[in-house]
Amino acid sequence: MIYALALLIGVIAGLRAMMAPAAISLATAYGELDLSGTALAFMGWRFTPWIFTLLAFVELVTDQLPSTPSRKVPIQFGARILLGGLSGAAIGASAGALVAGLILGIIGAVIGTYGGAAMRARLAATFGRDRPAALIEDAIAIGGALLIVGCL
Repeated sequence: MIYALALLIGVIAGLRAMMAPAAISLATAYGELDLSGTALAFMGWRFTPWIFTLLAFVELVTDQLPSTPSRKVPIQFGARILLGGLSGAAIGASAGALVAGLILGIIGAVIGTYGGAAMRARLAATFGRDRPAALIEDAIAIGGALLIVGCL
């Protein structure tokens, strides 16, 4: 189960880069995910959840702007891989499988990045504009993160 959750949190990072670490950080801070004694214990520190959550909200807003670059450009793609790996590693670390979680989080981020872009493009074509597709993707990312954290 931990391996599936690590992969899925990576997919969430591929959809919305900051949503995954925000969810993991909040879960750690509220005791749903035990990272004490690991290199990722900082995810539950006092201000970490606030910072990641603020960044996730900013991302939800900036994603709606027409000037926002594609998630597949190197900097955006790299951020999704990094944050998917971090989030997957945190889930893995809670079960003593940090490296496996890291790898699965990265794989999930790649899947989420390309799959999310394709899904959003099809939805935007169906609706004739991007905003409804973006809002649906936001809802999937938020709901998915909540479901994953609820399974920890």
